[in-house]
Amino acid sequence: MLQLPINGHHVFEVSLYNKDVRAMVKENQHHHFFDDQWADVHVRNVTARDETEAVSIIAKRFPAEEGFVIQQVAESHF
Repeated sequence: MLQLPINGHHVFEVSLYNKDVRAMVKENQHHHFFDDQWADVHVRNVTARDETEAVSIIAKRFPAEEGFVIQQVAESHF
């Protein structure tokens, strides 16, 4: 988790993968930078005010320009 939720923030679970890695793994090839594990869905916890902010935070760390795809965003109820 990036940080504990405070002052109206919530924890969101963001599921994402890398489409470029996924395509290369299907062809028995390897991405020049990202590990093959990125072909599978990874879940990252993000603390944000709302879903839009959570997506924005993740998109900065895992940009679409580098092949990352956000599959799902769900508020965590831990």
